[in-house]
Amino acid sequence: MITVLTGENTFEIARTLQAIEASFAGEVEKVDGSELELKRLPDLIMGGTLFATKRLVIIKQLSENKVIWPEFSDWLPRVSDDIQLVLVEAKLDKRTKTYKDLQKAATIMEYSVWSERDSLKAEQWVAGEARALGCEMDNTSVRLLVQRVGPDQWLLHQALQKLVVVDRVTPDVIMDLIDANPVENVFEIFEAALRGNADKVHDMMRTLELTEDPYRLSGLLSGQAFQLAALAVGGDKPSAEVAKDLGVHPYALGKLVSYARKLGRTGAKKVVAAFVEADAGMKTSATDPWLLLERALVKVARG
Repeated sequence: MITVLTGENTFEIARTLQAIEASFAGEVEKVDGSELELKRLPDLIMGGTLFATKRLVIIKQLSENKVIWPEFSDWLPRVSDDIQLVLVEAKLDKRTKTYKDLQKAATIMEYSVWSERDSLKAEQWVAGEARALGCEMDNTSVRLLVQRVGPDQWLLHQALQKLVVVDRVTPDVIMDLIDANPVENVFEIFEAALRGNADKVHDMMRTLELTEDPYRLSGLLSGQAFQLAALAVGGDKPSAEVAKDLGVHPYALGKLVSYARKLGRTGAKKVVAAFVEADAGMKTSATDPWLLLERALVKVARG
């Protein structure tokens, strides 16, 4: 049996591998495929050893092997029935002959990284993980955790490991124990600007300078401004429909609704213009990018 685990979601691949290994009672061999020599291949895939007839062979990144991979199609029929072969690949070129032959001979399982539009999936996953860990969390806490951490499963897993020691998880506990991800920090400073709190903007910028890249922060802030404008232009259109059009989570967009209504099209246009000006300055001038971003946020705060 041949199984291919591919994709950039390393968490799901690692967990699938754990399940495969746990269900296998025989010998397990792990091989770096990128460094594998052709002369070793027959011993790996063409039968048992003196000590074991059933074997689980895990080969990682074989597609990076310029000698073996182009000819690997010829080896597929030779994989012994006594061997469970698992290929782990971060990315596969689907145009190659080897991939097309693997589609016929193997079970291919593809795992994509979750994005912001997968927040609902992440919430369902967190709820299930929490139950499995015996961690008591209500829907509000689950939603807040995903909002605060983001949809990255490794980070969510680490957060749950911190929370599992608490008798009962509440929003306050999450705010105390779990660090906010950059997107959450960006919304907080953007919201401070929309509320007219220039002092808070200044304080948060000093903190973000210690950990964030200004160009990444600029992109995230521009994204928030664009979402605000989309809500303002949408008028009476439900925020859930706007979220669907933009491919973002309705809960995250919903937090901007009141500001979009207050600002209207004209006000939202000014917010976007402030960040467009900052972005242009970051690309064309020698001015400190942090100064340009703070200037844009203060401009929004002052209306």
